[in-house]
Amino acid sequence: MLSISNLHAAYGKVEVLHGISLEVPKGKVVTLIGSNGAGKTTTMRAISGMIKPVSGTVMLGGKDITGLDSHRISRAGLAHSPEGRRVFSTMSVNDNLMLGAFPRLTGSRPKGDVNADLEKAMELFPRLKERRTQLAGTLSGGEQQMLAMARAVMLNPDVILLDEPSMGLAPILVDEVFRIIRNLKERGVTMLLVEQFAAAALNVADHGYVLENGRIAVSGPAEKLRDDPAVKAAYLGG
Repeated sequence: MLSISNLHAAYGKVEVLHGISLEVPKGKVVTLIGSNGAGKTTTMRAISGMIKPVSGTVMLGGKDITGLDSHRISRAGLAHSPEGRRVFSTMSVNDNLMLGAFPRLTGSRPKGDVNADLEKAMELFPRLKERRTQLAGTLSGGEQQMLAMARAVMLNPDVILLDEPSMGLAPILVDEVFRIIRNLKERGVTMLLVEQFAAAALNVADHGYVLENGRIAVSGPAEKLRDDPAVKAAYLGG
């Protein structure tokens, strides 16, 4: 479904990604773990068009989306819930969610029943249902994170990128975020997950990649990575 091959990316003259390759099969959850500064968020940004790759290819459902503008990548079926949430603070929860469905409303994505999907999103994220008319900027950090995730879901995408969904959240809200990820997985949603809590990410994922200094150091089934002594020592507190 999502295939990245020999991807190089940089900020100015500083190269951050040095030829990474990974696969996200349809209906699976794949996680990318690594230390701060390893290049995880840069990978997500290069995939979704927030930065232009230096070289390499990004394929979505067999279509080459390498270097396209973000809005064109979104129309192709990729949704990005970014690090830092980035909700539209002066707009209501409901309007933020409808913006997630904008490509469907303009005909650049299959429309389907947007209103029914909006109600499904409210059921999946019950905190948002209680606050649907509230301005997004007045939500708590955890609620804003849920809004960013729900906004991505409203695209009805082929793949969702989740970048650090638990960052800065209290433990009870971290549990809620992972409950939602598991729920999405049960619905067959394809996801690439970057997450600071490596153990939790590997528990929910089917496959994992360990990124070190802009290169894939280790990859394999999530269960195998959880039991890998080197991965345990470096990322799981073992």
